[in-house]
Amino acid sequence: MTLPLLEFVRAARSAGLRVSPAETIDAARAVEVVGLADRGRLRDTLSLVLAKTADEKARFETCFDRFFSREGFGAAAPPPPPDARPAGAEPPPGDGPGEGLGGGGLAAMLRDGDRAGLASAMEEAAAEAGLSDIAVFTQVNLFTRRVLERMGLEALEREIARLDGTPQGDALRRQRDWLRAQVRSFAQQNLRLFADGDAERQRERRLAATRLSAIDRRDRERMRVLVRAMARRLAVQYGRKRWRSRRGQLDARRTIRRNMGWGGLPFLPVWKRRRVEKPRLVVLCDVSGSVAAVAEFLLLFLHSLNEALSGLRSFAFSGDLAEVSAILQGQPIERAIPAIMDLVGFGSSNYGNSLAAFEAGWMPVLDRRTTVIILGDGRGNRTDPRADVLARMADRCKQVIWLNPEVRTVWGTGDSDMLRYAPHCRVAATCATLGQLERIVAGLLRDGGG
Repeated sequence: MTLPLLEFVRAARSAGLRVSPAETIDAARAVEVVGLADRGRLRDTLSLVLAKTADEKARFETCFDRFFSREGFGAAAPPPPPDARPAGAEPPPGDGPGEGLGGGGLAAMLRDGDRAGLASAMEEAAAEAGLSDIAVFTQVNLFTRRVLERMGLEALEREIARLDGTPQGDALRRQRDWLRAQVRSFAQQNLRLFADGDAERQRERRLAATRLSAIDRRDRERMRVLVRAMARRLAVQYGRKRWRSRRGQLDARRTIRRNMGWGGLPFLPVWKRRRVEKPRLVVLCDVSGSVAAVAEFLLLFLHSLNEALSGLRSFAFSGDLAEVSAILQGQPIERAIPAIMDLVGFGSSNYGNSLAAFEAGWMPVLDRRTTVIILGDGRGNRTDPRADVLARMADRCKQVIWLNPEVRTVWGTGDSDMLRYAPHCRVAATCATLGQLERIVAGLLRDGGG
């Protein structure tokens, strides 16, 4: 009972379920109580123990059906040879025990149509061959061959060669080909069970390291899912109240209270601490044609972070600046981003004009708790950069963070004004990938905005 359960837990983790060692032990104890005979009861029991969210429940159902549908054979077997022996008859030479798994030998099981024996032999051979370690689709043929060899393929080939040219030999050859197809299908099922999750995670890591401006159209939907998952993870981690110990500053009152059992002697010192405030953000996104793809993902990321942020004001600009907080909060993100692009997107960027518009209309929203994040390449098409406005914004707010999708070596080249803006920013960093974006925002949340 333990080995199949451990294999199922591996498959469940590959499918995206978060299963801890303690939950695995609970699942083993539950299976000991309900047994394996009733498939429906087993599914319900394991679902209660292992799946914790609605998404995990759906993943569990799919994984459970895949794992337990591997038993047996799907397609109908070819008819047995014309002189097939009746059940219980003596096996011909070369078909005795030891000629592969399954007792009477592989050829005998094929002649008898013993599907249960073939299924058991395939499971045992797969365990011996380490089929659950399959990692990539190019290994399907390799593991198919290994499983067949451990089932007794060599003895079966000898039997086919002995009967070559006879109807019995032709029928046995067709049954061998059918068996090979079944084992290959079994290997593919194991690939989906144990490798699809790892392959998906590798794909996610690749996407997180890919420049946002270079994301292929076919990957954009997957990127949206990945962005939401990252934002949700950060929101869960940093959304609760957090305290930071001020190491070295003793809290005398709480220390005495904690050590009353030792007569007030400070065996257990208590340090002073301060609450880590959730940052208040004002985000200015350049949605001109050159950085529109990057801005889309940043808006999606910050839209999903509302749980961890006490206040979020969002602005978008290309030539003109407009507040888009109401659009992001009042519409699903799938409709909000196109609406923002229709409002101010895809134009020629004018940073000086946009900063001046912010100063004229929204400068009072900045205070000492506010962090300003600006996403843009800093290329204003040779217009007045108005770095003086950014300097006044930096004086009013807690900090200015500039996320530039361009590499640092091109800052200041051509029509780039980044070298004029950078001195007024606490952080001016390259942010061209989702991984870089997550690290920067995670640092911001961890430190409470600085």
